[in-house]
Order: sequence, then structure tokens, then C-alpha cells
Amino acid sequence: MLGEVGFQRCATEHALYTWRWGKEELIDDVYVDDLIITSMRIEDINGFKREMVARFRMSDLGALSYYLSIESGMAECKPCVTPMEEQLKLTKDSTAAKVDATLYRSIVGGLCYLVHMRLDIVFIVGYASRFMKDPREDHWATVKRLLCYIKGTVD
Repeated sequence: MLGEVGFQRCATEHALYTWRWGKEELIDDVYVDDLIITSMRIEDINGFKREMVARFRMSDLGALSYYLSIESGMAECKPCVTPMEEQLKLTKDSTAAKVDATLYRSIVGGLCYLVHMRLDIVFIVGYASRFMKDPREDHWATVKRLLCYIKGTVD
């Protein structure tokens, strides 16, 4: 469908499409039935939206406020330079206090999608996902550190 309007599918990230015209570029990330559109020029975004509305029934949800449900209240966290503590050992038999399992699962689940673009976090996301059944404070601290690492390495 996106190929019909001039987009090229990324060879390494199959949910990512780009459209280039000279120096202009529009990037479209497809997530299930949502499109995330980015460009340096709002005119390109608006033109793309008009093209999609002409072809499909769709709604415009406006500016992106969060992605993949990763909204953990850590926007002001101090960035860190490594995704996990050195020689980190976690266990399912942890006696640390329980944490909100729904929040833990939501954030780790969102991070599972992020690994498609961030291979540097594959190991620790997989490790953290082992504790989704009964997350504890030590598991949560590991996820929070990972979020601090992501904040520090966004660029």
C-alpha cells in the first residue's frame, strides 16, 4: 500500500518506510494499524495525510505523545551510559517487595518492540522479560536503569 504512493520499505526494519524527493524525506513507521509519520517539513506530513484520507477511512490522532505505551514517568531521569549493572544477577525467587505487575509488563512489552531498532538492549530486555509473572523491586530497578540508558542514548 505505501509502495503505491512512492515509499520504499527499509531492508532491515520491515515496519519502516521512507519517501524521498530530492533533499526532502518522510519517514513512516507502521505499528499494527497505526502510522507514525515524521519529516522535517509539516507540508510533507500534511500532504501524506491527505493522500491517505483519499484512499482510506482514517483518523488523525495528532502529535505523538508516547510510543508503544512506554510512558513510565521517567522523563526527568538521569541518563546512564550502560543498559545494565555489571554482573547483574536477578532471580525469580527474589524476596524484594512486589511491584505493579501491570506497569512492569506494559513497559517491558513496549521495550520488546524497541529492540527491533535498538540491538544494544536485546539482552537486558530479554532478561527483564523473564520476571513478568511476578516482578519485584530488583527487577523494576533493572528496567528503570534501562530506561535511563535509553534516555541517554536516544541520539
